[in-house]
Amino acid sequence: MATLGPTLAQQPARTQQARPPSLLRDLLSLVRPGQWSKNLVVVPFGLLGAQRPAGQLLGGAAAAVLAFTLASALVYLVNDISDRDRDRSHPQKRNRPIAAGRVGVGTAIAFAAVIVVLLGAAVTGCALLGVTPVAAWWPIVAYLGLNVAYSRGLKHVPLLDVFIVALGFVLRLVQGALAASSPVPNWLALCVFSLCLMLILGKRRHEMTVGGVLHRPALRGYTVGFLDQLLGFAAVLTAISYVLQVQGSAIFGHHGTAVAMLTAPFALFGLARYLQLLMVDSGGGNPSRALFRDRVTVSNALLWSALVGGSALFVHTAS
Repeated sequence: MATLGPTLAQQPARTQQARPPSLLRDLLSLVRPGQWSKNLVVVPFGLLGAQRPAGQLLGGAAAAVLAFTLASALVYLVNDISDRDRDRSHPQKRNRPIAAGRVGVGTAIAFAAVIVVLLGAAVTGCALLGVTPVAAWWPIVAYLGLNVAYSRGLKHVPLLDVFIVALGFVLRLVQGALAASSPVPNWLALCVFSLCLMLILGKRRHEMTVGGVLHRPALRGYTVGFLDQLLGFAAVLTAISYVLQVQGSAIFGHHGTAVAMLTAPFALFGLARYLQLLMVDSGGGNPSRALFRDRVTVSNALLWSALVGGSALFVHTAS
């Protein structure tokens, strides 16, 4: 008996309809909301040496986080505008709104201007309210100036491309310290720099293994073996500076050495776990996603936080 149409097995599978394009969604993705957690984590580190009561620091800390969130959003947006042609040759970056043509360059520039206005209003408002004086915002200015130089050519220079990005996180730390009117702990600054350098090197390694060197000229100055050597060096420097920071921290007083020895295994495990995700599991393209969505890393971080917090509470109650 003849059939009137194709059988069920012969019928083409229904394809899931893609979500309709949304300009608002695309504009939001340009400023990388998934990366804002970096500011929430790094900036408050600068408050560790604060001498003022905690309540007085909340306004300055919140303002520093907001300002760096706006500044980093501006940097992401400008980089996407300047890299749009190169991003089209990358297997993942070609889907970014500007590279894919969903957001026009004129619209992106207008959006950048809005962010500049918001950033200026935030800094001015903090100065008028007495939260943070204008002179204390120099890390933001340095960060933006550094990224202008980065976007105009330094991002194509091997080694400078990763060192500049890592330095941006140290400037976040300094901004947090200025919000607390306290000096930046030297070993903490080195620890933040080397840790961020390791994460950026891991991202470069992932880019090489996935997309090759064509989409990012600076990658021509690296090999996977060279990046592995730099990753190991950065990991060791992070571990050493972490131990020295905890050991000499005023928070733990003469218990600093004991706290450093107690928490160092968890810090080392976190570093080793990231390298495992990068080199064994071929992850690392998005360090924030790799770290915050990995259950092993999150569990280890919670245990480390509990030990550090418990140690600080013990020292405070014992003194």
